[in-house]
Amino acid sequence: MTGATQPPVPRPPAALRLRGRLYDASRPAVMAVINRTPDSFWAGNRHADLESARRALDEAVAAGADIVDVGGVRAGQDGAAVAPTEEAERVVPFLVLAREAHPDVALSLDTWRAEVARAAAAEAGADLVNDTWQGHDPDLLHLAAEVGTGYVVSHTGGLPPRTDPDAVTYPPEPLGVLDDVLRTLREGAERAVAAGIPPERVLVDPTLDFGKTTAHSLTLLRHTEAVVALGFPVLQALSRKDFVGETLDLPPDERLEGTLAATAVAAWLGATVFRAHDVRATRRVVDMVASIRGDRPPLLTVRGVPT
Repeated sequence: MTGATQPPVPRPPAALRLRGRLYDASRPAVMAVINRTPDSFWAGNRHADLESARRALDEAVAAGADIVDVGGVRAGQDGAAVAPTEEAERVVPFLVLAREAHPDVALSLDTWRAEVARAAAAEAGADLVNDTWQGHDPDLLHLAAEVGTGYVVSHTGGLPPRTDPDAVTYPPEPLGVLDDVLRTLREGAERAVAAGIPPERVLVDPTLDFGKTTAHSLTLLRHTEAVVALGFPVLQALSRKDFVGETLDLPPDERLEGTLAATAVAAWLGATVFRAHDVRATRRVVDMVASIRGDRPPLLTVRGVPT
């Protein structure tokens, strides 16, 4: 009988440094979502009222959020148009409040507009710019470098902001989408580093659902390790998304279990940051996966130990 061997474990994730803290294989980061909108796709994260947003912030931090991602515009094409001035009015006062209430928590601004990020930087500061629409505004990257924030490189298949996918293809199928995502993220990350953002503050996000079918998103999820191999910390934004809903034929209110299954797979394959509506559940999943991988010790080890 031969001796036991170690099971294969995927490559460790690249580390993220943000607001003086390190997030890596032993401490993945949970990014809480707070939408300052009346029309978020999931009713459970509509915080147009500032007091509602404040309560959501406090609850997220208490549940284990490391980063809080604040957005002022619904991602999809449904809902009213939001001018840049209105977007800034939604997010900047909240960022000011959040910084005062939780000075150690990293703050992320979810926007594609440089003018909104500039207003936020001037009045509130931020640690990360989450550019969710693949550099649609080329000034946003340079603004992030200028003010010293981290930067999220995304992939939307070239669609303009707030555009839902329609008849999307990435030939040759089934892996054409992976090739396109890897090329886009690699080039975007290289531009960010060239602009002066340190590699450990450049996140790459395959951006599931955006410019993709459900089949595309599932393909990218199972190939998370290929995105990790780019050498930058990987952000996976999976929470209650349509690819989960279509896979299980469920509405947003019933997508938690599917989201957590996807989260566990992405964590095992080396993602570093997880954007989540359900912070406590996500925190527990990514910590458990880190321990299964062997990167995080259990918090308690008394079972079977001599007393």
